[in-house]
Amino acid sequence: MSSDAVVAITGQADADPGERPRNRRQEETFRKVLTAGVEMLRESSYADLTVRAVAARAKVAPATAYTYFSSKNHLIAEVYLDLMKQVPYFTDVNEPMPQRVEQALRAMALTVSDEPEVAAACTTALLTGTDPTVRKVRDRIGAEIHRRIRSAVGPDADPRVVSALEMTFFGALVNAGSGAFTYHQIADRLSYVVALILGEDR
Repeated sequence: MSSDAVVAITGQADADPGERPRNRRQEETFRKVLTAGVEMLRESSYADLTVRAVAARAKVAPATAYTYFSSKNHLIAEVYLDLMKQVPYFTDVNEPMPQRVEQALRAMALTVSDEPEVAAACTTALLTGTDPTVRKVRDRIGAEIHRRIRSAVGPDADPRVVSALEMTFFGALVNAGSGAFTYHQIADRLSYVVALILGEDR
């Protein structure tokens, strides 16, 4: 989730680059391996995870797993992307815009808050190395985050405000991933940072 990813997605929020459509059977296999990966992360750690072990857990051939995931970092990045896609959009016009933005950032920040092994693995996978496959997934994660922030801000969102909120959120994730703060502490801190960026009194 580098700063260049933030810049890259600002102008193409509605695209989901790099995601090739899968047929029903392919999607079922993809999901099976992804689910096995999450289960293994919850039980062990990043260091113990391998694509082969996940394939065995999913009861598919290693070659099949490698068809969808080029490395364990790629698999873990896809896990995080899948979790991020499950975060709801906050677009209720009856709520003040700052409240919608705060809810969106909090929901995204707390995605892996109660799963320390998954959180640690996602941080390592997304911030380690220069694997082009992981980089593509990271950009798609950025696009998902961008869409939720922009939707919460509203249709007339100032791109500068959206960009500032994105950079704040990415920085917060790095802080949480490094262990400097818990995800719950980060979610609380995001609340007053949102107020500062949007010029709201707290």
